[in-house]
Amino acid sequence: MNKALVILALGLSASLAAQAQTIYRTTDAQGNVVFTDNPERGGEEVVLKPLTVVPGRGEVREAGAPAVVDGGGSGSGGGAAAGPGQPFMPYDSFGILSPRQEETLPTGAAGNVQVSLGVQPDLREDHRVRLLVDGQVSQTAMYTDTFMLNNLERGEHVLQAELLDGSGAVRHRTSPVTLYVQRASVNLPQNPNNPGSN
Repeated sequence: MNKALVILALGLSASLAAQAQTIYRTTDAQGNVVFTDNPERGGEEVVLKPLTVVPGRGEVREAGAPAVVDGGGSGSGGGAAAGPGQPFMPYDSFGILSPRQEETLPTGAAGNVQVSLGVQPDLREDHRVRLLVDGQVSQTAMYTDTFMLNNLERGEHVLQAELLDGSGAVRHRTSPVTLYVQRASVNLPQNPNNPGSN
């Protein structure tokens, strides 16, 4: 009996080793990132990190029989989103390109600013992005990489964007960008809206 188990374990190990393959990462003609096990397609070899394993709730398992944990980031219902600088697959980068950190929006802009995001590769069709201003959702999630903010009040504002997957779960949040907004004051003597300036 023990001999049969040893032979079975050795056969299973050999089978798993035979199935282990090298993975290559390349980009197709449309700029989409493609993973393949075919070295003839070119691309760079991907070194895969070992999977984090934990036993499932109420699951009894033998040592060495792992339960796989999804490493793709967690949604809003299951804890915090992936940290800044660590986008979940299939994105290499997700961040606010403009305005820049600690940029000042001049008085002449009247509190209007365009927020541009950098998403690489391009946003998937089933994913959406929404913009947060001072921690509050300013616009509903959309399939876009550009938002327009209008009539921001004078002072400091913190902008962040959230990436939502096909189920609507938040999968990533950009690093915060601080924006300073200057607005004309009716109390300034030069302001034509100030009744005392005439």
